[in-house]
Amino acid sequence: MMHARNPGTPLTVDWFDRVQVNRPATERRANTLTTRRSVKKQFQAAWLVNAITCTDLTTLAGDDTDARVERLCAKARRPLADHIVEGLGLPDMPKTGAVCVYPTMVATAKHALSNSGIPVASVATGFPAGLMPLDMRLAEIRYAVDQGADEIDIVITRAHVFNANWTALYDEIAAMREACGAAHMKAILATGELTTLSNVYAASMVAMQAGADFIKTSTGKEPVNATLPVSLTMVRALRDYGDRTGYKIGFKPAGGIKTAKDAIAWQILMKEELGRDWLRGDLFRFGASSMLGDIERQLEHYVTGRYAASHRHAIA
Repeated sequence: MMHARNPGTPLTVDWFDRVQVNRPATERRANTLTTRRSVKKQFQAAWLVNAITCTDLTTLAGDDTDARVERLCAKARRPLADHIVEGLGLPDMPKTGAVCVYPTMVATAKHALSNSGIPVASVATGFPAGLMPLDMRLAEIRYAVDQGADEIDIVITRAHVFNANWTALYDEIAAMREACGAAHMKAILATGELTTLSNVYAASMVAMQAGADFIKTSTGKEPVNATLPVSLTMVRALRDYGDRTGYKIGFKPAGGIKTAKDAIAWQILMKEELGRDWLRGDLFRFGASSMLGDIERQLEHYVTGRYAASHRHAIA
C-alpha cells in the first residue's frame, strides 16, 4: 500500500453517537451520481479497465474445489482476451486486485498466484453470520494468515450495533486486527442487516477506530447487499475519519455488483466523494465475480464493434 496503515484510535463515541443520517437526502445524492456524469467511448473503456484492477475476484460457494479456485486464479492473472488487450493498446495484461476465497482454499490460491503479485484475501470469523465464539473466530483468522492470506475480510457482530454496545464492538474488531498481524483487515458491516444509515455510519466509525484498513458493505449473503446510499454513508464516514486522523481508509462494496454499469457507478461515487486516490486498488475494491464477465463483454464490443458469444470468454 502506498499510504500509512491505519493504527486505529481509542474508542471515541462522540465522533458518531449524535450523527443522524437523513435517508431521503442520502438517496437523492446517490441517485444524482450516475445522472450528472456520463462516461462514454474510450473514457468508459479506461474506467472499465481500472475496475478490473480494483476487483477482488471472489468465490465463496459451498461447493468450491481446488480446481474452481485454480480457474479463478487463472482468470485473475489474465482477465481479458489477448485481442482485447491489444485492441485497447494496453502495454500489459491487467490483473485483478485480489482473489478472495475461504480459509481452506487460501493455500491453493496462493500457489496458483505465485509470482503474479496478486494478493490472496480470505473471509474469516465465522463468515457470513459471524456467530461463533470470539476465540474460534480469532483462530480462524490466524489459520488463514498461516496459510498465506495477505488480506482478511472479517464480519462484525450485528447485535453490538443494535444494542449500541460500542465498547464490545470495538474490542472485538481490535482483537481481530491484532490476530491479522501484517495481513490487511477489511471489516464487513453487513449493512443490509443494520436497519438504519445512522447505524451504518456508527459501525463504520467504530471499525476504523479499532484499526480496520478497509470497511466493506456486505458479505454478499444478506437480503440486501451493496447499494449506493449505503456506500455514500460509508465513504462519508471514512472521509470524516481521515479528516480527524490523517489516515486513509479503503472501501469495498460487495454483493449484487454484477455489471459494467455498476463498476462505473461505484467508481463515480469514489471520484466525486473522495478523489482520484480512491480509484486505486490500495484504497478501493469491488467484491465481485460475475461483474468481470460483463466488463470483458463491454470491452470486446468497444474493440470490435460487436458483442461476442459468451463461450468466447474464459470463465472462472
